[in-house]
Order: sequence, then C-alpha cells, then structure tokens
Amino acid sequence: MTLISILLATLAAGIGSVWLAAALMRVGALMPAEGATDRGPAGQHLLSLAAGALLATAFMHLLPEALESGAHAQGLFGTLLVGLVFFFLLDKAELWHHGHEHHHGHAHDHGHAHAHAHDESRMSGGWAVLTGDSVHCFGDGILIASAFVADLRLGLVAAVAVAAHEVPHHIGDLAVLRQASGSRRAALLKVSLAGAVTPLGGLVGWWLVDRLDGYLPYFLVVASSSFIYVALADLIPQLQKRLGARETLAQVAWLLVGIALVSAVGVLAHTH
Repeated sequence: MTLISILLATLAAGIGSVWLAAALMRVGALMPAEGATDRGPAGQHLLSLAAGALLATAFMHLLPEALESGAHAQGLFGTLLVGLVFFFLLDKAELWHHGHEHHHGHAHDHGHAHAHAHDESRMSGGWAVLTGDSVHCFGDGILIASAFVADLRLGLVAAVAVAAHEVPHHIGDLAVLRQASGSRRAALLKVSLAGAVTPLGGLVGWWLVDRLDGYLPYFLVVASSSFIYVALADLIPQLQKRLGARETLAQVAWLLVGIALVSAVGVLAHTH
C-alpha cells in the first residue's frame, strides 16, 4: 500500500507538475514577454505559493515528525545544518559548471559561423536542462518516499509541496527547451520524461528507507533542509525586489496561501 501511494504521488508530482506548467503557460502571463527579464505577476504569485508550501512542509510537518521520533535533537539539527551546507555546495558546483562551459565556449576561434555557434549553444543548454531536471526529479522522488514511509499524511503533504515548487521550475525548463528545439510538443515530451524519473526516485527511496528504518528521522531532516534551502536561496530571492504596496501584499497573500494549502492537505489526510 505504501509503495503504491509513493508511485502515485511521485507520478502526480513529477509528470503532473509538468503538464500543469504547460497548461499555465498556454493561458499566458506566467512567463516574461519576449526580451523581458522578469516573470509576469502570475509567475511571481506562483513562486510565492511554492515558497510558502515548502517552508510550511519543512517546519510544520517534516521537522516535527523527525523530532517526535525520539532521536537526539542535536544530531537532527546537526543533520539539518549539514544538509543546508550540502545543497549550498551543490548549487555552487552547478553554477561553476555552467560558468566553465560558458567560458570554454567563448574560448573557441571566433571565425566559426555565428549561427552555428548559437545553435550549438541552444542544443547544449537543452541537454543541460534535461540532465539537471532528471537528477532533481530523482531526488524529489527519494524525499517524497521518505515522507510516505514515516506517515501517509506526511507523504501527501511532501508531494504537494514538491509539485508546488516544480510548477514554476518546469515553466522555466519548458521555455528553454521550446527555444532550443523550436517545438512546444517536443519540449513538453522531454520535460515529461525528466519528470518521469520522480517515480524511479520514489522506488529507490522506498527501498532504501525501508532497509535503513532507524535513520528515517534523518532522512526527514535532509528532506527539510532541501525544502528550506530551495525556498530561502532560490524562490524568495526572486521575490525580493522593490514593489508597490499592492504587489507586496499580493506576494505575502500567496505565500500564506501556500502555507494554508499544505496545512489543509495535512488536516484532510489526517481526517481520512
């Protein structure tokens, strides 16, 4: 029963979030206009909602569940600290890798045709997005599985938080791949295949956590560190800009909607 729940939830969070992102892009207003650098207002609201959902899941569900296990608090918070530093270093490694590729690309002889270099860059960017997205989705699957093994309600909450975060993430992926391939359908297919790696991560996570049951509280804390890092280092900085009172209130409101959404899912799951 737990494994079936994990597979269904990871499918919904992995592939479902891709299709929802594609549907929202078709509606419009979620991506910047041609040549603009910022997302539209609806995209900003989606980022606020995702940040609220991730923070609420980490602080109101995953961390309390880990602490209630009876594991030593100092060990759990030490794991949280190590997790945050690990995800920071992972982020730095990815930025260094992309920066190195960019520098290497510009070190080539400028006698090459500009169009050919541009096409090669677009193709390389597309594969880089797919690879990074697949690894990210695999990790999401492991985190969701860890939550499900601890408690069904916790697993549902984690799946909702992951989906909320992945929708704005996939919007960016679809935009990059659509530009790289020139086809909206091909971009959707490729990102959906990357999203399909999430159930694979869920299966591996279920197998791993089931055999390391004594370390389950630490798996939950690692999941918490991932959610906290993404919210504070990735999502919220995109919202930190000078805005009018109305736009600021909208950001705060959607942040609270994300928190309320996770809380509602937790209550409903507990009731049933």
